[in-house]
Amino acid sequence: MFATFASIVVGGYMAIVGGMYVFQRSLLYVPDVSETTPAANGAPEMSVVTTETADGLSLANWYRPAAGDNRRTIVYLQGNGGHLGYRSDRVRPYLDAGYGVFMVGYRGYGGNPGKPTEVGLYEDAGAALRFLMEQGVPPSRTVLYGESLGTGVAVHVAREQAVAGKPVSAVVLEAPLSSAVDVGAHHYPLIPVRWLMKDRFDSKTKIGDIRAPLFIVHGTEDQVVPMKFGELLFEAAAEPKNALWIKGAGHGDLDRFGMQQAVIGFLERGDGKEE
Repeated sequence: MFATFASIVVGGYMAIVGGMYVFQRSLLYVPDVSETTPAANGAPEMSVVTTETADGLSLANWYRPAAGDNRRTIVYLQGNGGHLGYRSDRVRPYLDAGYGVFMVGYRGYGGNPGKPTEVGLYEDAGAALRFLMEQGVPPSRTVLYGESLGTGVAVHVAREQAVAGKPVSAVVLEAPLSSAVDVGAHHYPLIPVRWLMKDRFDSKTKIGDIRAPLFIVHGTEDQVVPMKFGELLFEAAAEPKNALWIKGAGHGDLDRFGMQQAVIGFLERGDGKEE
């Protein structure tokens, strides 16, 4: 009897683990695949522009150039859910302040072709930087802004730029992951996530090499990506760096606590340090 029960339990557990392994990318990436436009989402000054990835995809992105030479361009890398239209309110303060804003349209999101993967999202961000270079916006005038899962993309690309001797101007990380594996293991402690996860977004091993002023914003009540992971990332980063730990804020409501104004303050100071 006990042996039969144990076999059922073990079999059930293995079925759960196997299912999570097979469908893990469906759990990690939750795109809204419907097509949309900036105008339909309250950002009529932005235009849809197309980038070509190294692996042959044509992706729709949203772009508004900077208002003058004294403003940098923010490359916005969204989190794992929805599409760019969900973020138009988040970038509004940067548009109003005259910053250029390039919202990267990921593969498989917002009507774009392809399926999202870690390597694929890195390609999508790389295509955005190449587009900006063609428009006369070099990495030295570019700010990489990552939101949630997008922080893993921002850190990876910032490191690549630094290694290539073309560092970006600054990096902003909103509710960042130390790694997708760390967060997955936190939420699924009974599953061997560290062995099974394909897309790892291991920012904590890369962030020390980015060589750009860094600003991390994280809420103390974040239940999706707990703040301890942002703190771990901050500890691993090189100077200059600064962080804002917002008391009472969760994962998706940092804008209600003055996040954008804090980011603009960081960009205006230029070095990530308090005055």
